[in-house]
Amino acid sequence: MLDKYGVGQDPLCYPGTTVLRNRLDLTDDQALHAAERTLSEIAAGSIDFALPPYDLTYLQRIHRTLFEDVYEWAGELRTVDISKGGTHFCNVTRIEPEAKKLFRQLEAANWYEGMSRQQLVSAVAELYGDLNMVHPFREGNGRAQRILFDHIIVNAGYEISWWQVDEGEWIQANIDAVTCDYQTMTNIFQRCIGQAIR
Repeated sequence: MLDKYGVGQDPLCYPGTTVLRNRLDLTDDQALHAAERTLSEIAAGSIDFALPPYDLTYLQRIHRTLFEDVYEWAGELRTVDISKGGTHFCNVTRIEPEAKKLFRQLEAANWYEGMSRQQLVSAVAELYGDLNMVHPFREGNGRAQRILFDHIIVNAGYEISWWQVDEGEWIQANIDAVTCDYQTMTNIFQRCIGQAIR
């Protein structure tokens, strides 16, 4: 039986199902999704902004805080290869090296501090698309990554709001980024990144 990520019988799922094992013992995917969303939204309120450095460990802490009430493995890197639709995410053996490479590039760019708004829009669009391809966690990558990018963008001196993101456009932006086409992602960040913080 293939799950939504195409990995077959995932050891993190209940036997014979595509439902991830969870602390709530929910065996219905829709119920789990609803509980996960509610609990992660509550947990997000406890994540404080922090200054750089931003790295894979920082992203893992965000993920752990968001999902520790739902999954035992919250904050841990995934151990199975996954795909969604026609997109195959980073092989498990490459998660750490690829993520570290991206975070080194972010550090080399001085965390995007001092960039103009347009430079920032382009830089975060590309980084977001590339980091999404790494997809370090079994579930919850998007939510953890958006909080990370909140911190990156605020640290760079700009406001950020995700309210103007259409789900279909967001999915397409991430699909386009697989082939290094960042235009749709750039369009989204053009709307989401606000004015410079005074």
